[in-house]
Amino acid sequence: MARLADYFVVVGYDFDKRASSESQGQILQRFPEKDWEDNPFPQGIELFCQPSGWQLLSERKPPTFFVAVLTDINSERHYCACFTFWESVGDLQTQKSQPREAAEDEDHGIVQPTQLFAPKSLVLVSRLDHTEVFRNCLSLMYTVHIDHLNVQLETLIGNLLTCIIPIAGGSQPCLDEKEELSRTITLGAGDRQVIQTPVNDSLPVSGCSVALLFRQLGILNVLYLFCAALTEQKILFLSSSYQRLSDACRGILSILFPLKYSFTYVPILPGKLLEVLSSPTPFIIGVNSFFRSETQELLDVIIADLDGGTVTVPECVHVSLLPEPLLHQTKTVLSMVMDPELQYADYAFPPTLIQSSALKIQDKEIRAVFLWLFAQLFQGYRWCLHIIRIHPEPVIRFHKAAFLGQGALTEDDFLNKVLDGMAFAGFVSERGPPYRATDLFDDLMANDMERIKMEEGHPCKILRHIKELAEHLFKNENPYPSVAMHKIQKPTEGSHLRIHQKIFPFLDEVAVQFRIDHAASSQKSAPPVVKPEKKCLVLSGPPIAAMVDRNGSALANSARRLEVVRNCITYIFENKLLEAKKLLPAVLRALKSRVARQCLTQELNLHSQQNRAVLDDQQFDYIVRMMNCTLQDCSHMDEHGIAAALLPLVTVFCRKLGAGITQFAYSCVQEHSVWMNMQFWEAMFYSDVQNHIRALYIEENESCDQDYGEQMPGGKSALEIAAVQRRLWPTLCKEKQLELVQKEESTVFSQAIHYANRMSYLLLPLDTSKNRLLNRSGLGDVESVSNSYVTNSIAGSMAESYDTESGFEDAEGSDVANTVVRFINRFVDKVCTESGVTNEHLKTLHTNIPDIVQMHIETLEAVHRESKRLPPIQKPKLLRPSLLVGEELVMDGLRVNLMSDGRDEATGGVSGGLALLPAEGAIFLTTYRLIFKGTPTDPLVGEQVVTRSFPIASLTKEKKISFHAQMEQYFGEGLQLRSCTFQLMKIAFDEEVSSDLVELFRKHLHKLRYPQQVQGTFAFTVGQSAKMLVEPKSKEKNQSLKTLSKNLMKNAKKTIGRQYVTRKKYTPPTWETRSGAQFATDEDDISISEEPDQSSLTLSSTIKSSDRQTMSNVVERACCRDYQRLGLGTLSNSLTRSKNEPFRISTVNRMYTVCRSYPGLLIVPQSIQDPTIQRISRCYRHNRFPVVCWRNSRTKAVLLRSAGLHGKGVAGFFKSPNAPTAGPSQTDSTSLEQEKYLQAIIKSMPSYSEATGRNTLSGFSSAQMSSSGKWGSIRVSNRMSSYNPDIGTRLAGKDIPPPQANGGPSETHFLRQQRAYLYIIGDKSQLKGTKQDPFQQWEVVPIEVFDVRQVKNSFKKLMKACVPSSVSNESNMTFYRCLEDSEWLCLLHKVLQVSVLVVELLDSSSSVMVSLEEGWDITTQVVSLVQLLSDPYYRTMEGFRLLVEKEWLSFGHRFSHRGAQTLASQSSGFTPVFLQFLDCVHQIHLQFPMEFEFSQYYLKFLAYHYVSNRFRTFLLDCDCERIELGVMYEEKGERKNQTVYKSVWDYIDKLNKKTPIFFNYMFSPEDGEVLKPYSHISNLKLWDFYTYETLSEGPSYDWELVHGRYEQPDESDRQDTASQKSQRKIVWPCYDNRSKVEPDAITKLLQELQSLEVELGLVSEKWKDTWDKIKATQRTETKLESRHSLFSPLLLSSNLIHQRRTQGLYLQESVGSSINLLESENIATSTPSGSMASGRRSTSTLYSQFQTSESEHRSLEGVLYKKGAILKPWKPRWFVLDKTKHQLRYYESKIDKDCKGVIDLAEVESVNQGNPSMGAPKNIDEKAFFDLKTTKRFYNFCAPDSHNAQLWIDSIQSCLSDA
Repeated sequence: MARLADYFVVVGYDFDKRASSESQGQILQRFPEKDWEDNPFPQGIELFCQPSGWQLLSERKPPTFFVAVLTDINSERHYCACFTFWESVGDLQTQKSQPREAAEDEDHGIVQPTQLFAPKSLVLVSRLDHTEVFRNCLSLMYTVHIDHLNVQLETLIGNLLTCIIPIAGGSQPCLDEKEELSRTITLGAGDRQVIQTPVNDSLPVSGCSVALLFRQLGILNVLYLFCAALTEQKILFLSSSYQRLSDACRGILSILFPLKYSFTYVPILPGKLLEVLSSPTPFIIGVNSFFRSETQELLDVIIADLDGGTVTVPECVHVSLLPEPLLHQTKTVLSMVMDPELQYADYAFPPTLIQSSALKIQDKEIRAVFLWLFAQLFQGYRWCLHIIRIHPEPVIRFHKAAFLGQGALTEDDFLNKVLDGMAFAGFVSERGPPYRATDLFDDLMANDMERIKMEEGHPCKILRHIKELAEHLFKNENPYPSVAMHKIQKPTEGSHLRIHQKIFPFLDEVAVQFRIDHAASSQKSAPPVVKPEKKCLVLSGPPIAAMVDRNGSALANSARRLEVVRNCITYIFENKLLEAKKLLPAVLRALKSRVARQCLTQELNLHSQQNRAVLDDQQFDYIVRMMNCTLQDCSHMDEHGIAAALLPLVTVFCRKLGAGITQFAYSCVQEHSVWMNMQFWEAMFYSDVQNHIRALYIEENESCDQDYGEQMPGGKSALEIAAVQRRLWPTLCKEKQLELVQKEESTVFSQAIHYANRMSYLLLPLDTSKNRLLNRSGLGDVESVSNSYVTNSIAGSMAESYDTESGFEDAEGSDVANTVVRFINRFVDKVCTESGVTNEHLKTLHTNIPDIVQMHIETLEAVHRESKRLPPIQKPKLLRPSLLVGEELVMDGLRVNLMSDGRDEATGGVSGGLALLPAEGAIFLTTYRLIFKGTPTDPLVGEQVVTRSFPIASLTKEKKISFHAQMEQYFGEGLQLRSCTFQLMKIAFDEEVSSDLVELFRKHLHKLRYPQQVQGTFAFTVGQSAKMLVEPKSKEKNQSLKTLSKNLMKNAKKTIGRQYVTRKKYTPPTWETRSGAQFATDEDDISISEEPDQSSLTLSSTIKSSDRQTMSNVVERACCRDYQRLGLGTLSNSLTRSKNEPFRISTVNRMYTVCRSYPGLLIVPQSIQDPTIQRISRCYRHNRFPVVCWRNSRTKAVLLRSAGLHGKGVAGFFKSPNAPTAGPSQTDSTSLEQEKYLQAIIKSMPSYSEATGRNTLSGFSSAQMSSSGKWGSIRVSNRMSSYNPDIGTRLAGKDIPPPQANGGPSETHFLRQQRAYLYIIGDKSQLKGTKQDPFQQWEVVPIEVFDVRQVKNSFKKLMKACVPSSVSNESNMTFYRCLEDSEWLCLLHKVLQVSVLVVELLDSSSSVMVSLEEGWDITTQVVSLVQLLSDPYYRTMEGFRLLVEKEWLSFGHRFSHRGAQTLASQSSGFTPVFLQFLDCVHQIHLQFPMEFEFSQYYLKFLAYHYVSNRFRTFLLDCDCERIELGVMYEEKGERKNQTVYKSVWDYIDKLNKKTPIFFNYMFSPEDGEVLKPYSHISNLKLWDFYTYETLSEGPSYDWELVHGRYEQPDESDRQDTASQKSQRKIVWPCYDNRSKVEPDAITKLLQELQSLEVELGLVSEKWKDTWDKIKATQRTETKLESRHSLFSPLLLSSNLIHQRRTQGLYLQESVGSSINLLESENIATSTPSGSMASGRRSTSTLYSQFQTSESEHRSLEGVLYKKGAILKPWKPRWFVLDKTKHQLRYYESKIDKDCKGVIDLAEVESVNQGNPSMGAPKNIDEKAFFDLKTTKRFYNFCAPDSHNAQLWIDSIQSCLSDA
C-alpha cells in the first residue's frame, strides 16, 4: 500500500523578484508542510511548473495539464502533475510592476496592455504514475474554485493526501473487501474514481504513449531511438506540447522492458537548465520546441522532433542497429500491427472486417513486439549465469563471451554494446536470482522459446502470438476493463474566460493538517496489511545450443574429418607415431573448424581420465603441437570455450625429464593472448566456483562436471540448487546459516589459491631469463581484451608510426616475477571482492601469491635445465644461399621460420595451390642482401625451396613482433622487415637462437643499412683493395675541385690547339637510314676553330689546361654527348660561328661555384656572358638558374629547366614586370638581365622572326576551338598538335568543362597561330598574383604540384596495399580501396598531365621552361618525360641511359638523400622520386609498346638496382660529390674483364650481349613520332613490379644468381627437346618465374637455336647477330617485292605483316619451328607524287591490326581496281579469293578487318577478258582488264598488269570448275 499523493503544492508568480533579469515562480502553499520520513519534498518544483519561464500574459489562456518527472538523489522518480491556470494581476501588483513593464514594453515596441494575467499551478507530487487520476483530482479542485461549488478545498486536499491505495494486485478474487474498496477513492465533492492498479508492478504502464510515439515518428525512426537508448546514446525530444514530451519519454521506457533505463531521464526540461544537454553522460530528455535554436550546436545528441516526425542523427554518432534477420522481422511485424490492411491491400477481394485495433490495444501490441524481440535477443541467457555465492545474498555474474560465442553473435556490434551497458547489468542483478517473483518476460523465456523458433518465417503465426502477449499486457494494466464508475464534475464550458474571477484562495493549513494527522493516527491503530510475496523457481528455458544453429557450423565438418582427428589422437596414445605423423597435417587443417577443436578437447579429456597423461617425448610434442594449433585457430566467438576446455588439460599431460622432474604441457602453450585476458580468467574462476558451490549442496557425493553446461545427467543445475537453498534460508537457524556462509567463503578462497597457481603456470615462461612475459599486451591493462594471436610486445610494439623513418626500435626489460605477481594480485582483488571473501583471507592471499610464483620459478628452472639436455628435434638442414662476387656473409644463418603476411598467394589463398608459407629455414645477412632460404613446413610441398631476399639498402622499416607456438618448436621473438623493393619478411626466430644473437643481428643490420658515409655502402666496399678505397687524405686524381679546375683548364688549352675533332654522331642501331633533314643540326658538334680571334675570346675559350684526359672525360659525359647530338653549342666562341649558333656551352660552372648541383658544362644563350649568369643564378633556389636541356629538331623550340624562384628578387619581375622605380638598384639590374636572358632564348627560335602580334596562351579564343576536350592525345593522324586552350586554366585550378572519361582527347584541335614564344611552368603558390605584360613574349602557366612529402606518404601506403603485413579484418579495406587511398596513381596522373602539356607546347613551336620546387625532383621528372615523349632517340637503350645520366645524375637529383643511404639522411626517410618516374615510363610503355627498344624488365631492373646500392651509378647527389670522391671518371682499363661492375650501365651492356631480356621484340618506331599518352587514372595500370614475387629463386634482378642456366642448358633439357616429348609443367603463382619457366616464343626459339648450335659443335652465335640477320633478310625480301609492284603506295601498309611472315620462314629453316615475329624496322619507301597524302599510316593504327584474318583460307589476294555502280569512279580494293568459303571478298585495304562486299562464286556465270571503260586507270595494259558476270550484276576489274589479270581469271575459273 502507498499514498496516492505525497504533497500538494500551490505555485504562483513571484512579484517580489520581478526586478531581476528573469521572472520566477514561488511556492505559495505546501501540504503537508513537513516532509514525510520516507519521502522528502523534491526541490525545484517551481521550475518545472512553467518550463518555458514564468511570464505575465496580456490575455487569459485555457488551463493546461502535464506531468513532469523529477529524480532525487536516491534515483527515485517523483511524478509532478501540474495543473496551470491564469489569474488577473491585482491593482497593487500591477502598480508595482507597471513602470518596469512599461520600460520593457517600450524597449520591445509593444503597447502596454491594460490588464495582465499571471500563471498559477496546482501541483500533485507522487511516487506513483497515475496520470488520469491526477488530472481528474486537480480538475475537480479547479472546478470547485471556478464554479464556486459548496465544497471546502481544504477537505478535497486533505482527502487526497490521505488516500492509501495498493501498488499492484489488480482484480483478484482473493482480495478482501477492504483492499477492494481502497481502489475506489473520493475527494468529498460527489466524485468517485476507480484506480486501475496493475496486476504486476514490474511491467510498465504505458497507456497509449507507445502507439502515439509510433504514429508521430514512424517505425524506422522509433527503432533508431530504441537502438540508440540501448547503446547508451543521448536522445532529445522536441515538441510544443509538454504532455507529448512526457508520453514520448514514457513510451521509450516502456519498449525497453525488461531493461530499465538508468541514466538521466527528464521528460520535461526547464529552459533554465538547458546546460544539462551538454552533459557527457547519456540521457533521455524532452525540451519545448521554443528552445530549438539552442539545441542546434549539440553535435552528439540524437534529436527527435515529435511535431515534425523526424529523427536527426549527427554524423559523428554511429547508431548500431539490431542484428539481421531480427531487424527485418521486427519491422515486418510492426508494420502488420500498425497497418493490418497492408498485407491485404493488393487482394482483389480484401476481407471486410480488417481494421486497426483501438489505440490502447495497439499500444500493447507494439509493446508485445518488443517483448518478443527481447526474448530472441536474450534467449538462453540464464545458461550463461554464474552463481558464485548463494548465502547470505546471491552473487551472480554473466558470462558474456560464452553467450555471444554460443549464439554466433561475437561480431555483432549492437549486442556487444547492449551487454556492456548499465541497463543489462541491472537486468542481470534484478533477474539473475533463481528464486524470486516472476513476470510475463520470465514466462516467455521459460515456456515460449520453442514456439518462437517454430514460428520463425511465418508472419501470421508471429502476429497471433503477439496478440496473445498484448492481451496479457492489457489485462495487467486494466484489471477492470468493464467497470466504469468514474464520476468527476467538470467546470462550466468557457468558465476560464469570465471577466471577473476570484483569486485562488489562501488555504487553511490547520484544517488540512488536521485531516492528515487524523488519517495517520487511524492507520497506526489499524493492523498492517501484509501481502505475501509470491516467489518461485525461475526456469532457465532451453539452452542456447538447442536454439541457435543459424550458421550451421556443426554441419561444415564432415564426419570423416572428425574421424581423422580421433584416429590421430588414438595413434599417438597407442604409440603408433608413424601413422600419427601421416595424419598430422590433415588434423592441423581440420582444426581450423570449431567442431574439430571441440572434438580434440573431448578426446584428450577422455584419455586423461584413463590415466594416459604421462607421455614420451614424441607423443608430448604431437599433443602440444595440436594444442597450440587449436588455440591459435580459435576465432573470436569460441576462443574462451576452447581455451576453457584446454585449461585443465594443459596441467595434466606431461613428460618425464629426469628424476623427479616433470614438464607439463602448459609450459609449451603459453604464447596465446587468451592467457593475458583478465576477463577469461574471471569467467573461468566463476565457472569453477559455481561448480564447487553446486557440489557443496548436492547430497550425493558425485563428481562435478567441469564443462560449461551446469546441467548434469540426472542432477540439478547450480541455479536450481540455489533456488532451493534460497527458499530454505529463512527456515534455517542462525548457526546453520553461519556455517553455510563460511563454507561458501572457504570454497571461494580455495579456488582463488588454485587459480593463482594456474595463472602462474601459464604466465611464467619456461626460460624466465628471456623476459618473454612482457611480449604480451594483456598484462598492462586489466580490462584489455585481445582477439589477435600475434600479440604485441613492449620490446617490439605493434604500433607502427608513419613518421619514424629509421624503423629500428630498442628493447626493454623488466622483472618477470614481479609482473606476474602484480597481475595475479589484480585478479584476486577483483574476484574476491565481488565474491565476498573476508579481508583476513584476502591478506593471506596477497601474502601467499609471491611465494607461489617464486616456487613455480624454481620448478621451471629445473625443467628448463633438463629440457636442454633432451636430444634436439630433427630440424631441416639449413640451405646455403648463392652469393655474388664480392658479397660476403656478415652473419651466418640464424634458424627462423618465414611466416605468412597479408598476401595470400603463398598460403594457398584465392589463387589456389598449396601453402608455401610458413617455411622453415635460415636468415642470412650479407654485405649486400638479407636472404631467407628454406623449405615449407607443409609436408606436401616440403621438397620445394623457398627464397625471399632484398638488398639491405632498400630496408625501410624494422620492428620486433611476437609469434605463437608453431609446429614442434617455440617461436616467440620475431622481426618484421619491410623493403622498398616491395618485399616483406616476417621471421620468427627458433628457440635455439638466443636473444643476444637477435640483438647482434639487428645491430649489424642497422649498421649496414645506414653507414656513416657513402663509402661504406656495398657499391664501394665490394671487391675493393685498400688502394682503391677513397680516403679523405689520399692524393688521388680529381680529389678536389681545385685539381679538377686545373685539369679542365689545362686540357681545354690543348684541345683548342687541335687541328681536328672526333665527332660521334648517333645512329640508332635498329633504325633505317633516315633523310638528312631530320638530324641536320648534328653538324653542330663540339668543334674547335683552328685560329680563334683573340679579341673575341671569352672565358670559355681561353681556358688554360694541360690534362687532356680530364677534359676528354668532361666532354664524354652524358650532357656533352647529348648537346652535340642536338647541336646545342660549342666550346669555341669565334665570330664566324657565333652568328650562326644561338647557344653555347658555358664553363662558368666548371668549378661548381655557381651551382654545386649542376654539371660543369651548361647550355646558355650565345649572347649571355658568364658574369650575367652568376648574377641571375642568385634569384633561383640553390642557384639552379634556367639552362637548356633539349631542343626540338623540327620546331627548334627549346626545353629549359631550373629551380623555383626565391620568394624575393626575380619573383617580383614576373609579378609586376617593367614597374617604374625611382632609381636603379641591384634588383632592377637583375630583373633586366633576367629579361634579357629570356629574350635571348626567344630570339633563338626560328618562329620569332615569322610571327606577328602578341601571342599568349591565355589569348587563345575558344571560338576557334571545336570543344574543350582533354589534352594529350595518342597519335593523331595529322601532325598538328591537339592542344587545348584551357590547359593553363585547368592546371591553375580554375573551373573548366570536365574532360573526357578516359583522359584522352575529345576532338582534334588546330592550334591557333598566335602563341607565346616561351611558356614558364611554375608553382601556382610561387607565382600567385602574376601579371601578363603586353610587351613580353613569354607567359607564365601556374600549376599546382605535389611536394616530396606527399610522394613519401603515398609510397608508404602503396607498400602497405601491395605488401600488407597481415590480412585485414575490415571488409571495406580491400586491395583496391587501399590502392585508392594511397593516391599513387593520382600522383602519376599529375606528372603525366604536366609532361604532355609541355610536349604539346614544344610541338607547337613554343619553348618551355620548367621551374618547379627545388629543380631536382618534379622538374627532373617532367623534363625527362618530355624528352622521352618527344624524341625517339631517348626511347632506345642507349638514349634512355643518356637521358638518365644527363637529367638525373648530372643535374643533381639527390639520390643519396631521397634514398636515405647514409646515417645522416636516415631521418629524411625514403622518397621514391626516381621510381615514380620509372612508373610513368612504364605507363607510357604500356600504351606504346612498339616505340621502345627496351622491355618492361629493363625498367624493373633499374627500379630494383637504383636502391640496391650494388652499383655506384645512383649514389651521391651530384657530379660535384662524385668528383670529390674520385668516382666520376673511371679508367677505361678498369672496365675490361670486370668481375665486379661499378656502373649499372656496364652491367646492362654485358647482360644485353648475352640475353635478350632487356630487348623489346615489338620495337618498331615511327620517324619523329611524338607520344601523347592518356593520363587519366582509369588509363593507368598498377605496375606488376609492386606485386610480383618468385619464391623459388628470389628477385630476378641479380642475374648471376638465378639465370645462370640460360647460358648452359641442362643435358636433360636438350634430350627432352630432341625427343619432342610433351611435358606438362605446373606453374605455381608467386613461386615460379614465369618468364623463365615459360619464356616468350621468340626467346624460346633463340634458345633452341643456340642449343642446336652447341649440339652440332658450332660456335654459338650471339642472339643480337641472329636477330640482325633475320631483319636484314626481311628487309631485302621486302624491297625486292615492293620494287616489282607498281602499287607501292597501296601495298605499303601490308609490308609489316609480310615482314613478319619472312621472319617466321627464316626461323623455320634454322630451328625447325615457325612463329610470326613482329618487325623491328620499317623501310621508308618513296611515294609517287600522285599517291595518298599521308605517305604511311601512324603506328597507332598498327596496334589493332595484329589479329587480322590470318585464319581465313586465302587462295589468292591482291589489289584490283573495281568499277563502281553507275556514275561512280574506279577505286582500288584489296580482293581475297577464298576457295573454302567459295567467295570473292574485297576490303578497303589489306589491313582492313571489315569486309566491304562479298561476291558469291555460286552466282558467277562467266569471267572473261574486258576492255577499259570511262575513268579507268591510265598507263595500264588493256589485257589487265577483265569482267565478271553474276546472276545479279556485271563487275569490271583492273589488275596491276596482264599477268596478274590472267592469274585472277584462272583462279576464279578453277574455283568454278571445282564447284
